Amino acid sequence: MQTPSQGTFLGHPKGLFLLFSTELWERFSYYGMRAVLVLYLTAQTTNGGLGWNEADALRLYGIYTGLVYITPLIGGWLADTFLGQRRAILIGATLMAAGQFTLALPHSLFPDQVFTVFYSGLALLIIGNGLFKPNISTMVGDLYEEGDHRRDGAFTIFYMGINLGSLLTGVICGAAANAFGWQAAFVGAGIGMLISLLLQATMAQRFLGDIGRVPAAKRAVEKSLNKQKSPLTKQERDRIKVILVLGLFTIIFWAGFEQAGGLMNLYTQEYTDRMIGSFEVPAAWFQSLNPFFIITLAPIIATVWVKLGQREPNSPVKFAMGLLFLAIGFLFMVGAVLQQGGDSTVKTSMFWLIGAYLFHTLGELCLSPIGLSMVTKLAPLRLASLMMGAWFGFNALANYIAGFIGSFVGESGPLAIFSGIAVAATISAVLLLLMANRLVYWMHGAEGPATHQEAADQGKPHASTI
Repeated sequence: MQTPSQGTFLGHPKGLFLLFSTELWERFSYYGMRAVLVLYLTAQTTNGGLGWNEADALRLYGIYTGLVYITPLIGGWLADTFLGQRRAILIGATLMAAGQFTLALPHSLFPDQVFTVFYSGLALLIIGNGLFKPNISTMVGDLYEEGDHRRDGAFTIFYMGINLGSLLTGVICGAAANAFGWQAAFVGAGIGMLISLLLQATMAQRFLGDIGRVPAAKRAVEKSLNKQKSPLTKQERDRIKVILVLGLFTIIFWAGFEQAGGLMNLYTQEYTDRMIGSFEVPAAWFQSLNPFFIITLAPIIATVWVKLGQREPNSPVKFAMGLLFLAIGFLFMVGAVLQQGGDSTVKTSMFWLIGAYLFHTLGELCLSPIGLSMVTKLAPLRLASLMMGAWFGFNALANYIAGFIGSFVGESGPLAIFSGIAVAATISAVLLLLMANRLVYWMHGAEGPATHQEAADQGKPHASTI
């Protein structure tokens, strides 16, 4: 079996930075399309859009982003069982590139088939993403042996790659849409996907060796002494319970957070004063605030966790902190609506949006990379990509709910929606804090020392005797 290229960079295997770069350009592609999707749907047909009303556009946005996050459940199973992670990534990247360029086709080429072409492009993106997304994340965990304390740091680096891609795309694809039309943004997103595909196709064997080539189910059987599929142990079942319980709380977080691409995007376009002197900031550029804050704040947050040492919060507490930060962010949006005073002609300060994105980002840093790392720690080997797919499945439900909630803006108004999300996030954070100790116990030593009983069950000495 071929091993990865020897050597490290910044204390991590070089393969991490190939995966970092592959994901960077894939996220460039995804967020480039996401930044303009709702705006494209609601733009008048005379301006190159599809002329939808806001409610229908937000519903489609919720359905699309929901499917983007549910198909990884299927893609993870296919990779674990048949394809292997590397092959699944290559197929997925090819389909996504095809999807972006399908969306980029001018309406004039298919005047009677505009919606057929549009839905075909979305379908290719959804299927391709299902094969790509769970497997690239799982391979990051596969670079490290069990118990390697570099794993959380690796996911923080990987997460910065995700957000560097989305930072670039909000500016580049947003500017392309403004200058050359909506199709130009889709072309830019497609080029980003081709770069991701090229990196993985040409450099994976050198930097990853055989990681991801053999399906996880086959590796699990080979690793087993009796070569038979054994039932899940109590420890494995408890750890899966942690993934599922925390997944339910991630639904609350992402249902609020994903208003960024839907309701908050439309609010930026219609009700925010975006003028700086004589220059009007494109609405899509505000989508780059979140990745900008991620890149600038992630090293600070990581340093804070290290400085806290033994006082560092466990994963459930970090998740609760993320929900509280989300609530604070929506209080800024409540402030923006209150500034309008019920007059829809009033334009609100862009600083309300900047504050909201800042606190939403702090919440994301407390929740998202921690969740990815946690799944690779807790999921049984033979279910690694499947459980990562299940984790993204929670995001799928959250995205659908986000679009559903946003679609009620015409009936309830933005004040009710923004304040309602803030209240729901706060209540969820309190509930999670009350459950934190039980969840850590179910991790069976994956975070913190194992209890005496757990150590005995595993045939290991108690942590205090080591």
